[in-house]
Amino acid sequence: MKKLWNMITTVLVALVVILAILLVGVRVIGLTPYVVLSGSMEPTYHTGSLIYVKKVDPFKIKAQTPITFMMDEDTVATHRVVEVVPDDTDPSVVRFRTKGDANDAVDGSLVHYKNVIGVPVFSIPYLGYVSSYITNPPGMYVAFAVLGVIILMMFAPDLLRAADAADKKAEEKKQAESGEQN
Repeated sequence: MKKLWNMITTVLVALVVILAILLVGVRVIGLTPYVVLSGSMEPTYHTGSLIYVKKVDPFKIKAQTPITFMMDEDTVATHRVVEVVPDDTDPSVVRFRTKGDANDAVDGSLVHYKNVIGVPVFSIPYLGYVSSYITNPPGMYVAFAVLGVIILMMFAPDLLRAADAADKKAEEKKQAESGEQN
């Protein structure tokens, strides 16, 4: 029973650590995860995938490169560059005409180079659903509860052994005291 308990807690802890690395730890190596919320880039990036984006010099971006960019203050999108459009008046400014792989038409407006976040490096299907769930209530509460249960599971055997030892010691003391009185 103890081996099974240890195996279960080890697997759960490993899963939590892997999930933490995939959702947060990748930032240490310069990648930022984003959830794919629409099917505009199917089949390259499926809805519900988690894409990992790396910063890039916007002036090195070429046509056919997928980019992740700010569409407006609240919206991040990933679409493919179909054309690099230099500015007529300022050569230090470049814009990108983009299009989702699954879309029939190009996007309505050009993407200014300052709005480019980076380029997707890789993606993990379905992990975006998990990320979205645990970063918003009530999923956040569920994640904290699961983490608490895992921590309790890790320490429960030690706590139970300590309680058993204390009970045994108290019982021995009680027996010793009753034996002295007789």
